[in-house]
Amino acid sequence: METLLSILVGVGLSAACGFRVFVPLLIMSIASMSGHLTLSGGFQWIGTLPALLAFAIATAVEIAGYYIPLVDHFLDIIASPAAVVAGIVVMASSVVGLSPFLRWSLAILAGGGIAGVFQAITGLTRVSSTATTAGLGNPILSTIEAAGATAFSVLSIAVPLVAMAAIAVLLGFVYWGRRGLLRHTRSRQ
Repeated sequence: METLLSILVGVGLSAACGFRVFVPLLIMSIASMSGHLTLSGGFQWIGTLPALLAFAIATAVEIAGYYIPLVDHFLDIIASPAAVVAGIVVMASSVVGLSPFLRWSLAILAGGGIAGVFQAITGLTRVSSTATTAGLGNPILSTIEAAGATAFSVLSIAVPLVAMAAIAVLLGFVYWGRRGLLRHTRSRQ
């Protein structure tokens, strides 16, 4: 049961990496230092004071950068590969009770995959926001993304099953919304 819960924690934290790269790592560091999260072997460094300080600074810079026009575009460009890497790291560091081969396979496929999916969703949403509001809506979107990363990270550690349900609901909204948009576009042609 501990292994299954650790996988759920990893998936939730990986999804949060799709919103903001460093927020999940910061929350993991806090949770590890406070005894609320057990990290897998070789990743205990995440729960150290130097890592906490580094993640706090990186989080502050990342969040602030998304409120600056053009910087937010640059961050979107580098966030895609960074989110996938962060998703892999948070998944590998949170999964306990599996062999290294299975842990890393799961980290690459599930952790990197879900982080990439959520990063793609946020990237497309930002492009749409920029196109429809000339970038004026991007600070609101940035606030929602930062809050989403924080909420998914905390939920993933505190109540992993609720985090999985939230991820499923969000993916369902995206799927059905996209499907409705495609149907609407086809009917206009």
